[in-house]
Amino acid sequence: MQLESMYQEIILDHYKNPHGRGLREPFEAEVHHVNPTCGDEVTLRLHIENNAAGDAVVSDLSYEGMGCSISQASISAMYDLVLGKSVTEALATGEDFMTLMQAKGDPTVAEKLEDSLEDAVAFAGVSKYPARIKCALMSWMALKDASARALATTTPGGTS
Repeated sequence: MQLESMYQEIILDHYKNPHGRGLREPFEAEVHHVNPTCGDEVTLRLHIENNAAGDAVVSDLSYEGMGCSISQASISAMYDLVLGKSVTEALATGEDFMTLMQAKGDPTVAEKLEDSLEDAVAFAGVSKYPARIKCALMSWMALKDASARALATTTPGGTS
């Protein structure tokens, strides 16, 4: 019970003090996602730059959104996790978050993903409530969408 209480505090802290909030420029992709089940929504902008090795790196992620504490806290936690990572690493972290959401509250899964997900492991309890999983995943799906669009515009053969 004590761990669950700590997780709730982390989620509430991200909701009350969102990290990365506010749309910024420059950006290569902007996406808008809505959870039709509850009306949560997010507009996400992704700015990527190539590092010295030529890897696409998330140099900024900005957003505006409205909705429940789960959806808004999830994007704040995501911001902390993906900023400065390569797009490949950021998407892998998103896959880890998806695994957490499919775990149905299994504490062993959360334990295995603690290093990868940091504060986002606090959403483990959300996975027990199917209606809330979409709230937690909305921002991660927006990141996946924005990443594909940004890479399409910045790689050879892309649209720009």
